[in-house]
Amino acid sequence: MEQESELVTGEAVVLDVRAAKLASRGLAMMIDVALQLIALFVAMLILSQVAAFGDEALALTLFLVTLVLIMVGYPVLFETLSRGRTLGKMALGLRVVRTDGGPVRFRHALVRGLAGFFVDFWALGLLGVVAVVTSLLSPNGRRVGDYLAGTMVIRERMPAARTPYVGMPPELAYWASQLDLTRLPNDLALAVRQFLSRTSELRPEAVEALGYGLAQQVAAVIGAPVPPGVPSWAYLSAVLAERRRRDQAKLQHAPLQPVVQYVPPVQAQPGQPYPQPYPQAVAPAPVTRPEPEPENPFAPPG
Repeated sequence: MEQESELVTGEAVVLDVRAAKLASRGLAMMIDVALQLIALFVAMLILSQVAAFGDEALALTLFLVTLVLIMVGYPVLFETLSRGRTLGKMALGLRVVRTDGGPVRFRHALVRGLAGFFVDFWALGLLGVVAVVTSLLSPNGRRVGDYLAGTMVIRERMPAARTPYVGMPPELAYWASQLDLTRLPNDLALAVRQFLSRTSELRPEAVEALGYGLAQQVAAVIGAPVPPGVPSWAYLSAVLAERRRRDQAKLQHAPLQPVVQYVPPVQAQPGQPYPQPYPQAVAPAPVTRPEPEPENPFAPPG
């Protein structure tokens, strides 16, 4: 079960995301637990050889250490290295993010992992009862570990009908084709896509403020500042459109076609403003009444 949730960015503008609820998180958890049990079973086979030589105390100590490492270390390691995803979450298209929409780091993953082992699931969690009850009571499906770490789990795979199409501004096509987008994280791209889909619903000052903040974040990641005279929304549209173009080329196993036409992103000329990200009302042309034709003084009297 999933529902629309809200993330508030640093600019205090609300973005809608799909918060993963109990069903999808439960399936992801089942996959992760199955993998952990397999690893634990292999560890027990190895440790049984130690106990066979008579050192049962050492084998028990190693088993407890291995148990904690597998049950805690597995989610912490994967969520840190893959920016919020375990193997189960990868399979279900889920990701852990901060409540402000940013990517999780080691400290967030560590708090979630420790809380998951001691509170949510195993030690005091009654085999997941605490996590299930907390998730059901939370509007965003958050468990105790999420509250302690300041995180939530979102669904990255959005239905095609709900995914807004982001077009490439022609003025930035060649410029965008030269960018290095390999470091652009999915969670930041998702926030940008959500912002671009809502520009028509926000006030112009909110569009400007949020667009500027997101553009600065993207620029810091990809190492390409906003060109002079280019609006933030156009910069973000160009980055996402180019990212989608490259992803589509990879899926189709086709070589990436270069953009041959070069239109540099320069300062807009006076009287020729940059097009707006959303349609604006056009004032109707003034209606002029036709002037009456002058009377012909030479016309015969009627």
